[in-house]
Amino acid sequence: MTELAYDRIRAVEWKDDRLVLIDQRRLPASIEHLYIEGVATAAEAIRNMVVRGAPAIGITAAYAIVIAARTRYLADPTGWKQSIEDDLRMLDESRPTAVNLRWAIERMRRRIQSLPSGEAADATALMTGRTSDASRASITSRGPRLDPIGDPVAGLLDEAKAIHAEDIAANRRMGELGAALIEPGSGVLTHCNTGALATGGYGTALGVIRAGYASGRIAHVYADETRPWLQGARLTLWELVQEGIPATLVVDSAAAFLMKLGKVKWVIVGADRIAANGDTANKIGTYMAAVAARHHGVKFMVVAPTSTVDMGTPDGSAIPIENRAESEVLGCGGQQMVPEGAKAWNPAFDVTPCGLIDAIVTERGVVTNPDRQKLAALMAG
Repeated sequence: MTELAYDRIRAVEWKDDRLVLIDQRRLPASIEHLYIEGVATAAEAIRNMVVRGAPAIGITAAYAIVIAARTRYLADPTGWKQSIEDDLRMLDESRPTAVNLRWAIERMRRRIQSLPSGEAADATALMTGRTSDASRASITSRGPRLDPIGDPVAGLLDEAKAIHAEDIAANRRMGELGAALIEPGSGVLTHCNTGALATGGYGTALGVIRAGYASGRIAHVYADETRPWLQGARLTLWELVQEGIPATLVVDSAAAFLMKLGKVKWVIVGADRIAANGDTANKIGTYMAAVAARHHGVKFMVVAPTSTVDMGTPDGSAIPIENRAESEVLGCGGQQMVPEGAKAWNPAFDVTPCGLIDAIVTERGVVTNPDRQKLAALMAG
């Protein structure tokens, strides 16, 4: 079986007992990897856009917690569960809008609390056989001291890997469900990057596009450049070109005119947080595309795993919106583009009201014309 580009792209990996990230700031000019060996470095990588995309930063945080547990346990085998809370808070504060980050942290926190502490961990691992031969030999030969790659780290690493694998499986399922909504031969528009680079692999909205192209439902993809970080131009086009999927770059402000010309049937985007009523936070410019789509009779699809649905946030007005440095929009490619003294407003996300969304596609199913009752039923199922 031929290996496709998305099978080779791993924005986040656990390799050789380390967390490895593609530095997405360098793409498409070069592929550079960063090896993360501490929680502070992981949080900085999330904050500084080395890794981005709601599912990918959640997976990154999960693996970073494994590193933190190893460090904390070796320093204090009996008190590591308390001291690791500082690391969890640091990760949680790295980016406020994407709820997948907090979801992954909370899941890892529950796993931490389920693990035995201190010397009990060694005894439990030996009695239940939940340790490798090498770890068992290490424990018995050195007395009641845990090998840094044994329990409890082994249990946390299993959890992080499960989060990663579940994300890829969810993306594959969403790809199938979303593609089934699209008429054969359609043109589609996408915003930002929602592919293998933004997830554990395959992609959310770009996963639908991949599945749609493979099944003949999508004939051409238009990608917004996505200012100011140009994720559409740099990252989405990079993924699509590698796979030979016909794609055309458009500036963000050309989207409405593209729709007027009848070039697209669907706008397909991802999400960083979906509120309980279906209001959706995504990369800045999404709301503008949704308004234009409704005016021109173009369908609007949001694709996101259920880990992105935040039933604790009642509507879009309660979603925290990250504001980033004005320097990101005052210049481009290291060159200042405005006169001295100019100011800028740089929200990283906006919120699309549920009334402008035709379908929310999750791994559990599709919610058409989303509202609070429909999402509650989805999440309860």
